[in-house]
Amino acid sequence: MLNTIVLMLGLFGAEPPPAMDVVIRGATLYDGSGKPGVIGDIAIAGERIVAIGKVEVVGKPREIDGKSLVVAPGFIDLHTHCDTGAPTIAQSTGKLNKNYLTQGVTTVVTGNCGSGPVNAKDFYDKLDKNGIGTNVAHLATHNSIRSVAMGNSNRAPTAEELAKMEQLVDQAMKDGVWGLSTGLIYTPGTYSETTELIALAKVAAKHKGMYTSHIRDEGSGLLNAIGEALRIGREAKLPVHISHIKASGKGTWGRSGDAVSLIKKAIADGQEVTADQYPYIASSTSLSATVIPSRFRDGTSKEYKDRLGDPEKGEQIRKAVDAAMKSRDGGKTIQIARYGPNPKWQGKNLKEIAEAEKKSSTDIVIEIEKNGGAGVVNFGMSEEDVRVYMKQPFVATASDGSVHLPGATVPHPRSYGTFPRKIGRYCLADGLLPLEQAIRSSSGLPADILHLPERGYLKPGYFADVVVFDPKTFKDTATYDKPHQYAEGVKYLFVNGKMVIDGGEVKEVFGGKALRHAPK
Repeated sequence: MLNTIVLMLGLFGAEPPPAMDVVIRGATLYDGSGKPGVIGDIAIAGERIVAIGKVEVVGKPREIDGKSLVVAPGFIDLHTHCDTGAPTIAQSTGKLNKNYLTQGVTTVVTGNCGSGPVNAKDFYDKLDKNGIGTNVAHLATHNSIRSVAMGNSNRAPTAEELAKMEQLVDQAMKDGVWGLSTGLIYTPGTYSETTELIALAKVAAKHKGMYTSHIRDEGSGLLNAIGEALRIGREAKLPVHISHIKASGKGTWGRSGDAVSLIKKAIADGQEVTADQYPYIASSTSLSATVIPSRFRDGTSKEYKDRLGDPEKGEQIRKAVDAAMKSRDGGKTIQIARYGPNPKWQGKNLKEIAEAEKKSSTDIVIEIEKNGGAGVVNFGMSEEDVRVYMKQPFVATASDGSVHLPGATVPHPRSYGTFPRKIGRYCLADGLLPLEQAIRSSSGLPADILHLPERGYLKPGYFADVVVFDPKTFKDTATYDKPHQYAEGVKYLFVNGKMVIDGGEVKEVFGGKALRHAPK
């Protein structure tokens, strides 16, 4: 490692280096590049890392004994929904983002799956004004933009509507979003054709943005759906990122290898292609998106409810749900996460609810949908596929979670445990991948994917987003039955140089920033 004095002179030229605020001594440093860890010191002054190596103190900093601890770049979660749900990171009750801080996360990306605030300037300005615990980078949200331009319509846009969508994407890019996001199982994005997505991706490409997608099918049509994303990247000439990559449904188990081969070929052919993944065998979304075909979900909420009660359409929907229940063990693999009309059903699967109510699982689905829908946890993946994806050097770690406060709901545990589960269980306990790769997938790699400057690595001059954890105790405690449990093992956490976890205790400190992509 370079001599510290050289590093500091390079940073500050002829000027004397600043007084240090914190020096961590004798820790094992993983810089985010994928290189093995080395023993050394790291110094922080203001918002920046100012020295790494054998640090000679300037000023009177707080010195922390890092022996037996790991120091890494603060983790970057490429796929969150911290901008939607209740609370959001833009609200006073959610702005600390504690369930991410305790995982060692210092930056979250919002606007995923095509949904979230359309007006990026207003969103960013609100974050700046309110203060936030983690940094936030936002994406242009195709579903939400399409809703503004043409509602929840199951058709191609008119020329005027497409122009409106292009204008909204262009404005979002100018306001600092990092690319275009789609969610192609959700309405109205599911009704879009590839040509529409290419047109909008070209707008993002003009501003050097990326294309990130919850692809059209993560089950039997997995390879075709990945192929569509690759086509969009080729024709629009921008990087492609596959959100929460998986092989969903028993009929698709084992296809992870085929998906990996398809992506590797695209990379070998010169495309910039990456993916992210959460380390669980269950996914989570709305019940309707899980079991109700998209052809029944267009129009307004009232039209959808009327369709459920219509003798002809309702019977068609029931048959579709019946088929979905057969492929999901009669509803046993679908657990209710959030359902306001009957909170007692939260944490139970459809099959046990149906048996208790002396109804069919389909009856329960229709009842829930008529009452406004529910969030679910869907056990649809195999452990083997999870592990195949996890080992790939192009796959980053990401939660697909959101801001949560402890309560009566039973959400997916990923919002509390993704990063410590990946590192604590799969890396340190199971030895599936080396620690340097697990850390890179959570820091340097997502920074590279976003083209996020001066973050994701331990380098002098970079922003001091830094996590310090105990490898012996860093673990997730959230479970499917009891998800509202904070992760353990992060001893210190810095966000833009501000200490937000001190000795394992989370402080009411709002060190985060709205991270704006520089418009091109």
